[in-house]
Amino acid sequence: MKLPKIPMPNGPLLIIVAAFLWAFDGVIRRNLYSLPPITIIFFEHIIGLIILTPFVLRSVIKEKITKKEMWILVFVAMLSGLIGTLWFTTALLKVHFISFSVVFLLQKLQPLFAITTASIFLKEKFDKRYIKWAILALVSAYFVTFKNGYVNFATGEQTVIAALYALGAAFAWGSSTTFSKMALTKISYGVSTFYRFLFTTIMAGIVVYLFKYTSSLSLVNTSQLGFFVLIAVSTGMVALLIYYKGLSKTKVHISTILELTFPVIAIFIDMTIYKTTLAPSQYLAAVILVIAMYQIARLQSYDISHKTS
Repeated sequence: MKLPKIPMPNGPLLIIVAAFLWAFDGVIRRNLYSLPPITIIFFEHIIGLIILTPFVLRSVIKEKITKKEMWILVFVAMLSGLIGTLWFTTALLKVHFISFSVVFLLQKLQPLFAITTASIFLKEKFDKRYIKWAILALVSAYFVTFKNGYVNFATGEQTVIAALYALGAAFAWGSSTTFSKMALTKISYGVSTFYRFLFTTIMAGIVVYLFKYTSSLSLVNTSQLGFFVLIAVSTGMVALLIYYKGLSKTKVHISTILELTFPVIAIFIDMTIYKTTLAPSQYLAAVILVIAMYQIARLQSYDISHKTS
């Protein structure tokens, strides 16, 4: 069985589509908050792996992967699949899931870690045009997320601990973008996704066993299993497939800014589903952010056209 081809060849567009899907992740996960974070990680990855395997098994068997590439995939799974998710969820628990808290503020630093690691490990270079639009995008993302620019620092005595976890998660996710790109230069996006889910499932399973969370596995009911399947075919495995396909064609420093589609869509989801009132500054910031991301996507197209000319 062959992996279905994604009919969108444009790398930046695929990054935006993946980020759009991720924005709905929080809506689905609200139905799973009664479960320990590590249990959620284990189930979403093993179910995604089961669904994905028939489509990529032939490619997994056929593609030759070196030890170095395999260790990169293990590192990515550990950083983004396990550590980043655990730290971010723990941070949110410390501030009682307040979405305009210091946790979300520090999460906005993720692009800075991605850009820094990409310049170190991939030797990516960017010009003054990129710097201008990237700074504008990051500032706009801040004002999109926080109404009138206000950040709630008064979230209890656990705020400092939450901030450290959030900073760690931003580093884990940001740097894993660079290492994912390193893997994707040698390995197809379908096979990379397979190993990402395989290794994260194994690691999560080990953590579940070592920290005695095995009893929580039996707590998952039929309804929650349904939500795990929904995650796999939308915000989880499918979104990662789309993202890896896009990342394979896009530079990291451009991809990480385009991922800011996530907060734009998320804030409008809050407005539509949870009747959150948006401030005029959030509407304005959203428009500016979209313009900045469009200009950055054009830089990617500009680089490609000059390489082929």
